[in-house]
This record gives sequence, C-alpha cells and structure tokens, in this order.
Amino acid sequence: MAGATPAAGPVERSRRRRGLLLVAAHTLWLWLLLPPAAAITRGQIDHAPTATVGLVVFALLYLALVAVPVAELPVRPALHHGGLVLLALLGVGLAAAYAGAPEGWPVLLMYVCTAGAVGLVRVGWGFGWVGGSTAAVLVIGVAHRLPADDIAQLALITLLAGAMTLAFARVARLVEELRRTQRELARTVVERERLRFAKDLHDLLGHTLSLVVVKAEVVRRLVPTDPGRAAGEAADIERIGRTALAEVREAVTGYREQSFGRELENARIALADVGIVVTVRECGHPLDVAADDAFRWVLREGVTNVLRHSRASRCDIEVSADVDGSVLTVRDDGVGGRPEPGNGLRGLTERVEQAGGTLHVGPARGRGLLLTARLPARAAGRVSP
Repeated sequence: MAGATPAAGPVERSRRRRGLLLVAAHTLWLWLLLPPAAAITRGQIDHAPTATVGLVVFALLYLALVAVPVAELPVRPALHHGGLVLLALLGVGLAAAYAGAPEGWPVLLMYVCTAGAVGLVRVGWGFGWVGGSTAAVLVIGVAHRLPADDIAQLALITLLAGAMTLAFARVARLVEELRRTQRELARTVVERERLRFAKDLHDLLGHTLSLVVVKAEVVRRLVPTDPGRAAGEAADIERIGRTALAEVREAVTGYREQSFGRELENARIALADVGIVVTVRECGHPLDVAADDAFRWVLREGVTNVLRHSRASRCDIEVSADVDGSVLTVRDDGVGGRPEPGNGLRGLTERVEQAGGTLHVGPARGRGLLLTARLPARAAGRVSP
C-alpha cells in the first residue's frame, strides 16, 4: 500500500496472529457448553433439533463476536453491536426455555456476558452489559424456581467472568495503546533527527557555497591582472572545499566539536579576502558547550549574509560571556534594511530558541545591519573564569 511504512506489515501480521491465538483460547473456553450438548444427545431435552441448532448457532456467533475485537477484524461497529444483541437474545431465549432442564442452560448467559465485555470499547457500556447479564441469570433462575444456591452460583460466576474479561480487555487495549505510542515516539525521534540533520547541512553548505562563489568571483577578476594571487585564491577555494567536506562528514557521523573559535577564524579570512575590514572583540568567560555550538551557527549565518547582501566595507564581531549569559553581535556598515526571513534565518532562529535564547536582526545605528544572539545563564550555563 502506498505510504505504508515497511514495519507496518509485520506489526499488523503479528497482532493478527496474537488475536487468532486468543480466539483459539476462547474456543477451548466453550467446554462449559459440553454438558448441555450431552443432555441433548441423551434425549433429556424437549425439542432437541431446535435446541441443537440454537446451541450450535450460539457457539459460532460467540466465537465470531469475540474474534472481531480480539483479532481486530475490519467489521463495522454497528454490525458488531447488532451481533451482540442477537447473541444476547439467543442466549436469553435458550436459557429461559431450558432453564428447568438438566445441566444448567443459564450458563449461556456467562458467554453473553464475556462477549460483550470483550467487544464493547466504552467501559460504562461494558459494566452495564455485565450487570444486565447477571440480572438476567437471577431473573431466569427465580422464574424457573431453581435452587437458591444454583442461582447464586451462576450469578456469581457470570459476574466474575464479566469483570475479569472487562479487566483483561482494558489491559490489552492499554498495552496496545502503549505500543502505538512507542512506535509514534520512535517515528518522532527519527523525524526530529532528520530535521536537525537537514538544518545542519543547510547551514554548513549554504555558508560554504556562498564563500566559494565569492572566492570564484575574486579569482575571475584577478586572472587577467594578477595570476599569482588568483592561484592563491584558487588554493583557498580548494581548502574551503576540503574543510566543508570534513564538516559534512562530522555532521553525518553525529560528531560535533566545540568550534566557535575555528568558525571565528574562518570568518576573519573570508571577510578579509573580499576587502571587508574585520574587528573581533572577545571578553568575559569562555563559552560553554551550548553557547559555543549555538554561536557557531549564528556567526556562520551572519557572515554569510554580510558576504551575500551587505556590500559592506567593515564588519565588527563581538562575543562576551558572564554569569548572566552569553551575547554575540555581528554588525556591518552595509546597505542595512531588514532581511527577508528565508530558510537560513528561520532555521537559525529556531536553533537559538531551542537553546533557550533569542535572536534579533535589524538595522544598526547609523547604517548597516545588526545581528544579536543572546543565551541566558540558565541555557548557556555558568562557567567560572
């Protein structure tokens, strides 16, 4: 079936197998119908053909109604409920007709009780069905003037059978619900990991490809006038490509090192290569793991935006950390304005918010653009100097 997960088939087949085994167990449970059947064969029952047909139909209908919820057969609820009503009418009719006969035909109401307890999903309906079946045993027993001990015994057996079946059915449904929840949680974890991996690759490759494009433009301009410097820039493109390949391999293997310092050095080189004056200011405590990882991506995206869109001549990068939290700012003197919320900026905002911080991007004082990322102490952690 299109759209089905590969594990859906085996899970479904396993559930059906368990259901069929439980139906087989219910077949063995029909041994209590052997005494009434033996009474028919011994000629102790009036209208034996009618009793035989009624007993056979009752047993088959009972198994079919039990199989629907236990094996999760695709039967409409209205049809299943109609079958329960038919079973109840047949059971009450046979029990009332032959209650005075040997071998205690009112035992059929116990099967009526358990079939409803298994098949009715709502707990209130199940208790009502069990109570009604027990009441029917009492009424039929009193109407046929059965011994009080027999009536009490049959009523108690019916009540206990229904209560235990209700409890078993409830536990089975809860177990199945827990299994579905576990499968859903497993799918959610996989989807989140895929999303995280996609974001990492977008941030890695988006920055790297932008840098390669900028470097390639520099090489194209320098080839006619300064071939030696053009060759140096081409070597930088090769280095950037190799670095990006290593970072992608790290992302694929799930390995992530604290690399804000390396990212800061790459930003200096990339900006300086295109003629942008870079100033870097670091103060306060060293960044912890959470701030180091988050600020790495903020700096990468901020520098990418400066290279792509700012047309700036200067870029100031400042990072500070103290007991109140960590702050990273990237300011340029370019065209300014408010950038469009593309995938890079949106993914970056989500990443910072997941770390418990905030990200603000807007016009800087005077001219240019200001990007500010903040991580509070509860998210960034307190790092002693």
